[in-house]
Amino acid sequence: MSDSRTDRLSAVREIAERIARSHGLELFDVQFRRETGGWVLRIVIDRVGSSVPDRADDSGENVTVADCATVSADVSAILDAEVTFEQNYTLEVSSPGLDRPLRGLDDFERFIGRRVKIVTNELVDGQRFVSGRIADVHDRTIVIEDGNTTRRVPGTAVARAQLEVELERPDRKSQ
Repeated sequence: MSDSRTDRLSAVREIAERIARSHGLELFDVQFRRETGGWVLRIVIDRVGSSVPDRADDSGENVTVADCATVSADVSAILDAEVTFEQNYTLEVSSPGLDRPLRGLDDFERFIGRRVKIVTNELVDGQRFVSGRIADVHDRTIVIEDGNTTRRVPGTAVARAQLEVELERPDRKSQ
């Protein structure tokens, strides 16, 4: 039974990757889980190479509501024809959000200049939690600056990390 569920999830992932790519987007995650309201098939998409959001509106480098609606319609049509689920489900298509998780050194490089929270699986300067602005990624080490403090976090020490939501851009500080 779990093999067929795994096979279905793999099929959904392939379909979602193909559809996202066809719209200049990339697949960030696929989840199929039971929640309070029933089963939810959640597909998370991202804009290829998006980094610092420029505006609060739907232009620029962020995934838009229109992107989500288009991917949802396309994925839904293919799923209806090609993949059978044993239970009814709700399809949700969304972006990773402003506080998105970072999943590897490439993500840290992509978001240089942004604030991040990192939980480590080993002590870094006596701490398991590091917060600050990503200054650089060099030799598989993430350089985090926060005020006068600079910390070097080995990529292998990162247990989990996510961007912090910033109300104003780093280059537009209030005076």
